[in-house]
Amino acid sequence: MMKTSRQQGRFYSWYVFWIAIVALGMYLGLWQWERAVDKRVAIEARESAVDLIEPVVPPEPGARVTVRGEYLSDQTLYLDNRILAGRLGVAVLTPLRDNQGQLWLIQRGFLETGPSRAPPSATAPKGEVEISGEWQASQTGGPLYGDNVEGVRLQQLSLIPWEPVLGSFSYSGWLHASEGDGVLMPWWEANIVPPSRHLGYAFQWWGLALAALLVMLIGGYRLRSDTQKHSQKQ
Repeated sequence: MMKTSRQQGRFYSWYVFWIAIVALGMYLGLWQWERAVDKRVAIEARESAVDLIEPVVPPEPGARVTVRGEYLSDQTLYLDNRILAGRLGVAVLTPLRDNQGQLWLIQRGFLETGPSRAPPSATAPKGEVEISGEWQASQTGGPLYGDNVEGVRLQQLSLIPWEPVLGSFSYSGWLHASEGDGVLMPWWEANIVPPSRHLGYAFQWWGLALAALLVMLIGGYRLRSDTQKHSQKQ
């Protein structure tokens, strides 16, 4: 009797374990499918974004934006550890006050520094300037170990370091400048994973879920047979 109960316990534990694996595979596949849909929507929105000249409303992600105003050059900070064509450097970040009084953060491009940890320095034109580039909405960065601000270097792109001095920026995001006064070598490109990759991941997870289902059924059938054999012997 005890052996039969033990066999039944193994039988039920087997199914509980593999049902959880199958459910996890199905869930992860659905999650990747939803991400593919989200990426497709993001790509369509970016491609359909309109050009804006001196906007007074929040730009859409991917919009081509032109602003005119004055750099706040004494507030320049540098995004650390950027690489362009194998060269090590920083991205130059300078706030700009436009002709409507709005505050923008301009990512002006790449400045080569090499391995030196000396504070980087990039001058900005004085007086009125005109800048054009692609708008990127603010987004959460990856894990950060230690302080974000190290002297004039930033480890992650964020609006927060300027807010104690300048207050809030007019819009939550930054302009990746590609043309205009004070623009350096452009390095940034939108990193959008194609929807097809997420669809591939989805089918991989569903394939694993199907394999787990087959293992569960075949193994369960064998366990059931073993349980019945033990019952007949007793």
